[in-house]
Amino acid sequence: MASFGALLRQMRQEASLTLEELAEASGLSVRGIGDLERGRRAVPQRSTIAALALGLRLDDAGRARFQAAARAARPVGEPAGGGRLPRGVDDFVGRRTELDGMRTLAASAENGYCPVIAVSGPPGVGKSSLALQATRELAGHFPAGRTVLDLRGMDEDPPGPETLTLRCLKAFGVADRDLARSGPEGHLEMYRDAMAEQPRLLVLDNARDEAQVRPLLPGAGRSMVIITSRRMLTGLNNVHRMPLGELTGAEAETMLSGLLGTERAHGEAAAVARIAALCGNLPLALRVAGNWLATRTGWSADRFAERLSAEGRRLDSLVAGDVRVAAAFDLSYRRLSPPAARLFRLLALVPGPDTATAGAGILTGLDLFDVEDALEELVETGLLATDRDRYRLHDLLRLFAESRLKAEDSAVDADTARTSLRHWLLDTTVLAGRWYEPKHGAPTTPPVLADLSDRNKARLWLQAEADNWLGALRAAAAAGEHARVVETAEAMHWFSDEWLFWGHWTEVFRTAASSARSQGDRLAEATQLNYQAWALTICDGRPAEGAACATRALEAAREAGDLAQQGWSHTYRAWALVRIGEPSAAAEHNGLAADLFSRVGERHGAVAAMFGRAGALLGAGRHHEAADAYRQSLAVVEAAAETYEAPFLLNARLNGHGALSDVLIALRRWDEAVEELNVCVQYAHDSGNTGLESRAYARLARAHLGAGRLQAATAAYRAAAAFGAGAEPDARKEAQAYLDQHGPDDDSGTASDN
Repeated sequence: MASFGALLRQMRQEASLTLEELAEASGLSVRGIGDLERGRRAVPQRSTIAALALGLRLDDAGRARFQAAARAARPVGEPAGGGRLPRGVDDFVGRRTELDGMRTLAASAENGYCPVIAVSGPPGVGKSSLALQATRELAGHFPAGRTVLDLRGMDEDPPGPETLTLRCLKAFGVADRDLARSGPEGHLEMYRDAMAEQPRLLVLDNARDEAQVRPLLPGAGRSMVIITSRRMLTGLNNVHRMPLGELTGAEAETMLSGLLGTERAHGEAAAVARIAALCGNLPLALRVAGNWLATRTGWSADRFAERLSAEGRRLDSLVAGDVRVAAAFDLSYRRLSPPAARLFRLLALVPGPDTATAGAGILTGLDLFDVEDALEELVETGLLATDRDRYRLHDLLRLFAESRLKAEDSAVDADTARTSLRHWLLDTTVLAGRWYEPKHGAPTTPPVLADLSDRNKARLWLQAEADNWLGALRAAAAAGEHARVVETAEAMHWFSDEWLFWGHWTEVFRTAASSARSQGDRLAEATQLNYQAWALTICDGRPAEGAACATRALEAAREAGDLAQQGWSHTYRAWALVRIGEPSAAAEHNGLAADLFSRVGERHGAVAAMFGRAGALLGAGRHHEAADAYRQSLAVVEAAAETYEAPFLLNARLNGHGALSDVLIALRRWDEAVEELNVCVQYAHDSGNTGLESRAYARLARAHLGAGRLQAATAAYRAAAAFGAGAEPDARKEAQAYLDQHGPDDDSGTASDN
């Protein structure tokens, strides 16, 4: 007899139906039918067989042949006495890592190991779907049968272990007379014997807590147990934990495509990707969105995406029939303790994607021990994700939390919590940033709930909380807290040199300049405009806009009568002009800056003007003069090194030696260029700033490549890539691209590395 998949394809072709046409006629997905034809799913559900037979328009003989092939495809070991398995999904997507792990554990069960797997995750993440898919794919490992029990963990009164044990025994086919003979007290022993004697796969779906399932965990045998629960079930011992998160973007789009049909999804690919993102790649939300669209052919995917983009209505839009995403969330929310429920609602006020314990403590006013308990309860119940010491709400859960906040808390209480968090974030940002300010350093008063005991810890806090304090800065500006905005941006001035690649410095300083303007403070406005000009030119690579911003800064500085800021305006304009390709004009502005800095004794500015002069010479192609100018500038800095503050000295050294290497590379003086870049690597390493160090390694690699030293270049790129997420993004991307092309152990060109 032909395999079921081959017969299905043959009958479809005989009916002159495409996959899309059969999907439409049967009400099944294109992906699901295709997987059946290719043998990826060898156990078709009975309802699926009936739908396909109807779509194929089979006569009685064809239907009988079709059903016989389906029965033959179903492996031995269907649940004995326990009825049919629950229907899974024909368009299951992703989770290959988890399924492969389950397959490995299933193989170990054949040696008497009897593994127990605890699948946990937030509502709607697809725990039950994964378990049911496992029963399909692992059927061959468990010939005695596969049993799925719904433990109804979200019910007010879910079944207890005794009831579940009896249900298992009946599903295993144990006769009623044997059950009566042993009595309730003997059921558990009978259950364990049944699990030990024959290879079975038991799925305990939707468990309430550890107490409900602990008695059902077998100790030995060739069986396997999969437990799914919204809770992490941390009280269970000797289990393999399998936490689930949302799908990847590609998997989410594939899932939507299967629900919509390949042709329609391909025609609206951009909108499908947008819908997936708006659903947060959460399987339940994706299924609801896909089913809703599939039954409303008059709606385009783009129109539905627009509907979902309204955050206040998104959860209300994710409804298909009697399935509501918000209802799934509400079941878990209603079981929280009052402190955890309140914290869950208040977490909607966090401006960034995640927070630490301290931020949660500020929001709630609880002490750290109590807030940690509340956070862990949210993690345990699957409503909060965690990554080391950070806690994150899924986007849809955040919207649900916001809806509960509006419904259950007064606007005054919510605003008080929001303001407390905003002020704490900005006040702590100022204290952390001042570690890098020449006239400040360590905080004179202990910060609240933040360890800023040294410069490195201050940097780590600023980077970890960056999205939050940036959001707080925006909110402060909107609330008219202009003095606080300017103070925060000013505290970031020196720190910004150490985190050039963050990507938001232009916004920070633009916001502060606007706040200073609102206060009528022309000097503060000039200062922040100068910082903005620097960010536009150096960080964003937009020198034309940087030059224009420096001109506005000069106007404000002149109105304020401040010579130092006038000097900085000329300096930043000069830097921009070099990059635009106007070195002569840059040299003129450098000269004006040097004169102004000399008149007011601005030592930092004087050094910047010296380096600026060298940069103008480099821009003009006068390489030998530029090299001499950079060396002279570095000599001046080193001669007075003990009088400069550490942040300024590090910045001057890195910029000076790095720029000198650019000149030497232009002159093809490779050995000298490599020497300068090795100095940069060492200074960056000593600073503890992995972003700066990775950037120095990437520049060193380029110098080695220019000299034809491929082995040395590979080593430098490996060093840059090794910092991972701590590397400067552009340096990491450059290094990874090189290593992907040449291999991490590329020894080609070794003979040139002399």
